[in-house]
Amino acid sequence: MTKLSVNINKIATLRNARGGNIPDVIKAARDIERFGAQGITVHPRPDERHITYRDVRELKDVVKTELNIEGNPKEKKFVDLVLEVKPHQVTLVPDALGQLTSDHGWDTFANKEFLKEMISAFKANGIRTSIFVNADLKMIEGAKETGTDRIELYTETYAKNFTTEKEKAIIPFTQSATLANELGLGINAGHDLSLNNLKYFKQHVPGLMEVSIGHALISDALYLGLENTVQMYLSQLK
Repeated sequence: MTKLSVNINKIATLRNARGGNIPDVIKAARDIERFGAQGITVHPRPDERHITYRDVRELKDVVKTELNIEGNPKEKKFVDLVLEVKPHQVTLVPDALGQLTSDHGWDTFANKEFLKEMISAFKANGIRTSIFVNADLKMIEGAKETGTDRIELYTETYAKNFTTEKEKAIIPFTQSATLANELGLGINAGHDLSLNNLKYFKQHVPGLMEVSIGHALISDALYLGLENTVQMYLSQLK
């Protein structure tokens, strides 16, 4: 079974644009779980332009499925937050300060010692670890050496090329998943996955444990309704 973790950053973006507490991020997380999602993902950035550190602390006592916190472990404030909240999973991404959205995975060889240190610290606190990687066999081999529990495949290239050459676009991800399975790494995926391309991805990526989806799902919810949208994404993963 592939779990759906819904990234609620965009709900926080809408709230922050006006101030106040509409829409209510905490209520949205509760509702998304009630509608069937198996996890909630947040990616607090240093400028707190969407999810705030306060949101994360409040979600700790709200999320009943799995809480996944994404961020760059080179930011001490982020590391301290994760160790305080102790989510079910932390996903390490190599974002630069002020970056609009994640756009690349780790160089797992150049950053091996740093990642080993951070992963060890998180795992010592009972937090499952995942690291963001491109669909690159060498980088996945390097990920194994860091001690991470899982990898999250960065799926932007797949999504970008899905409509014109989906058979070719999926190949690196099938190969990457096959290698990860052989190495004993759990497999997550995310970035620009949508109702259009999710089912095909699921069908061709063996051992896919979790997808993290935010922008497309929240955008679809504007037209289709949140409960209906969550159900539609879940149906693509069956």
